Amino acid sequence: MRRKINLQPGQPEKLHIQLSHYKQKYNWDCGVSCVLMILSRRKRQEFLRNFTYICKCEGFNKSTWTIDLCYLLKKYDVAHAFYTITLGVHEGYRGNSFYHNVLTKDEHRVNNRFRDAENVGIYVKKKSVTLVEILAHLVNGPVIVLTNAKILSCDICKFNKISSELRKCIPWPSPYQGHYVVVCGYDIHARKIFYRNPSFGDHVCTMPLETLEQARKCYGTDEDIIFIFN
Repeated sequence: MRRKINLQPGQPEKLHIQLSHYKQKYNWDCGVSCVLMILSRRKRQEFLRNFTYICKCEGFNKSTWTIDLCYLLKKYDVAHAFYTITLGVHEGYRGNSFYHNVLTKDEHRVNNRFRDAENVGIYVKKKSVTLVEILAHLVNGPVIVLTNAKILSCDICKFNKISSELRKCIPWPSPYQGHYVVVCGYDIHARKIFYRNPSFGDHVCTMPLETLEQARKCYGTDEDIIFIFN
């Protein structure tokens, strides 16, 4: 029997946040593309005009972690809160095929950014966020979520697990493929979540709440999640 979802008093049973879609251009920029969906039109255009320069200045170049996205949001004055169950780089990822090639060059930067986050005004808290908390926050703004792409599904696109288009962006042998999406609404009666997938064109995807829970809690995600405040 599926458990009942308890909303906050006065919270609508259905919600959809309108966002300007942005489709990722490379195999590494899904997180950055999610940030671009959050930005105002003016700030998005400014970012895109200086895309390569900004990525290099931020230090991540072509390899982004969730903390990097927070620094980008801070750069463009977007209020947000970052929750994760691991503050820094997880030691257990050294044997993970997805993380193997990036740990050596990223570990120092990522750990330093976590260490300096409070000093530069970025809110980071070690916490496992519940589904109810995600749904409650959506009244205040969208949510950037790190997921395992191989578990994502869409009732509209009719892709299950992973589509042929998404496969072009990822190395197939890995059992885990980190992929950021923007959660932008829900339908409690249908038990569906609305989200935008930067791997696809301009449309809203939907999937069961249970699928979101599975995709965002896979080993490798650290349950990374960014609450955006409009």
